[in-house]
Parts: sequence; structure tokens; C-alpha cells
Amino acid sequence: MNTLHTFSAPIGRFLIALIFFMAGINKIFSYAGTQGYMEAFNMSGGLLPLVIIIEVFAGLAIIIGWKTRLSAFILAGFSVISAVIFHANFADQVQFILFMKNIGLAGGLLLLVANGPGAYALDNRFKSE
Repeated sequence: MNTLHTFSAPIGRFLIALIFFMAGINKIFSYAGTQGYMEAFNMSGGLLPLVIIIEVFAGLAIIIGWKTRLSAFILAGFSVISAVIFHANFADQVQFILFMKNIGLAGGLLLLVANGPGAYALDNRFKSE
């Protein structure tokens, strides 16, 4: 059981953060389309660089376990905000599912905030003695 506990943390961090990291990278390569999508929801396309920075860097930080609690907190808030802005059309079942996915991700990220990064995290190397 100890091995399961040890390896579940880094694998879990990887899996929960990968969606953000990959979404940020995708936004770089589909910049104009993403900017147009944001503007269709009355969001400034000028916010897109901030969105990319948050998704890529906070996602990567969680994957490697650096500043995990802060990064998870930021991505949890990002997930809730984007759910409310972009996926609140509950009449559309796909949008409802995407809304609930974002809320579920926020919950998982808040567990990282509460419990920390677990094993194999850079945060563990910089703990106060």
C-alpha cells in the first residue's frame, strides 16, 4: 500500500495538470481562433496571453511539484471562472458536461491545495527545516 501512496501523488499531479498544460499549448497554436472564441463571450482577446501563461506555467508547476499549492489554487479559480463564463448554457448537454468537468477539476486541485504535492515533488526539496 505504501508504494501505491508514493506513486499516486506524482501520477495524479501529472494527470490533473496535463489538461491545462496541453490546453495552453493548443491556444498558442490556435491563437486567432481562441481569441475569437473568447470575444464571442464578450471577453477581451487581450486576456489570452495571461490565460496561456496561467495554463502552461501553472500546469507545468503542478506536474513537477513546484509551488504546487499556489499553482493548484490559481488553476482551481481559473477552472471555476471559465466554467461560469464559457460553459453555463445548461440547456446544452455538452456545455453542462464541460461545466461539471471544470468544477470537478477545481475540486481535485483544491485537494492538492489542502494536501500538498505528495512524493517526487520539487516542493519537498525546499521545505523549511
